[in-house]
Amino acid sequence: MTRRRPLGRTVWALAVTSLFTDVGTELIFPLLPVFLTSVLGAGAEALGFIEGAADAVAALLKLGSGRLLERWPRPKALATFGYALSSVVRPLVALAALPWHVLAVRVADRIGKGSRGTAKDALLSDAIALEDQGRAFGLDRAMDNLGALLGPLAASGLLLLFPGRLRLVFALAVIPGALAVAALVLGVPSDRARAPRQARAPDPAAGQPTPLPERFWSYLAVTGIFALAASSDAFLLLRAGELGLAAAAMPLLWAALNLSKTVSAYPLGGLADRVGKLPTLTAGFLWYAAAYVLFARVRAGWQLWLLFPAYGVFYGLTEGVGKAAVAELSAGRRRAFAFGLYNGVTGLSALPAGLLTGLLWKRWGAPLALEVDAALAALAALGLALLALGHERRA
Repeated sequence: MTRRRPLGRTVWALAVTSLFTDVGTELIFPLLPVFLTSVLGAGAEALGFIEGAADAVAALLKLGSGRLLERWPRPKALATFGYALSSVVRPLVALAALPWHVLAVRVADRIGKGSRGTAKDALLSDAIALEDQGRAFGLDRAMDNLGALLGPLAASGLLLLFPGRLRLVFALAVIPGALAVAALVLGVPSDRARAPRQARAPDPAAGQPTPLPERFWSYLAVTGIFALAASSDAFLLLRAGELGLAAAAMPLLWAALNLSKTVSAYPLGGLADRVGKLPTLTAGFLWYAAAYVLFARVRAGWQLWLLFPAYGVFYGLTEGVGKAAVAELSAGRRRAFAFGLYNGVTGLSALPAGLLTGLLWKRWGAPLALEVDAALAALAALGLALLALGHERRA
C-alpha cells in the first residue's frame, strides 16, 4: 500500500482556523431561528430573506475576491482581514432588538466570509499536490464541522448554566473568533514567503488570461442549479420546531448533524480522490434529495434524531469534494479566479433559494417547500451524472 504524504503545516493551520471559526458561528446559528421568531417576532419568510441576503453578499465578495487575487496575489492578507471582520461583528447579534439588526450583523459577518473564502481555498489548493486535494479539503471540512459540533454543545452547556440567556451565548462567540485569527496569522506562511506547490498552466497568449476549460463552465452551471435547492439549514431547525422540539434541544440536534459531517468529510474526500470527484458529488446530490423528501414527510420529533445525522453524510460527499473538483476541472488555470466563480455562483443562489423556500413554506407549508428543493437537487444530480460520463470518456 502506498504511504500517504503528510498534508503539511499550512493545511493544518487552515483547518484549525476553520475549527475555531465554526465554534464561534455555531454558538449562534442553531439558536438564531428561535431568537428571531420567539424573541424578535419574525417569521419563516424573514429567516429566509436574512440568510439568503447574507449568503448572497458573501457570494458577490467571493466572486470579486477571485479577480482581486489575480491582480493582488496576497491570499493570506485577504483571508486574515475576512476572519478578523467576522470575529468582531458576529457577537454583536447579542445587541439585536429588531430583525433588521440581525440582518445587519449577518451581512457584515458574510462580508468577512466572502473576503476570506476564496483566499483560503487558494492557500489550501496551492499548499498540496493535486492528487491529494480531496484529502486536504476533506480535512478542512472535517475540522470546520468539528467546530460546528463543539459550538452547539458549548451553547447547550451555557444555556444550562444560564437558562434563557441567548444574548450572553451570542456575545461569548468573540473568544473562538480570536483563536481562529491567531491560528491563521501564526500558522500560515506570509504571502511573500509562500511558494505555490503546483505549477500553473502557461499563458499561450502574451498578456491575455488563460481561458478556463469548457468542462469547468458546465460544472459551474450544474452546481448553480443545485444551489437553488440548497436553502439554508436554518429551515430544518424551523421544521424541528414545528414538530415540537424544544429550543434547548436545538443545539444538541445541530451537534448531531455536525458530528456526522465531521466523521464523513475526510474519508469521503479520500474516496473521491480514488473513484472520482464528479461521481462522488452526484451521489451527494441524490443523498440530499432523498433526505429532503424525508424531512418533508417526517411526522414525529424523535425521528429527527435519526434524520439529521443521516443528512450530514451529504456534506461529506459534497463540501470538500466540490472544491477539489474545481481544482481538477480548472486544469490548474487561474485557480483563484475559478474558486471565486464557484463560490460566487453557488453563494449568489442562496438568496433566491432562501426566498423560494421561505415563500413556499409560508404559503403551502413545509412539506411542499422541502419537496421542491428535493426535485431541484435530483435535476442537478442528473446534469452532474451526464457531465461525469463525458469527463470519463475524455480521460
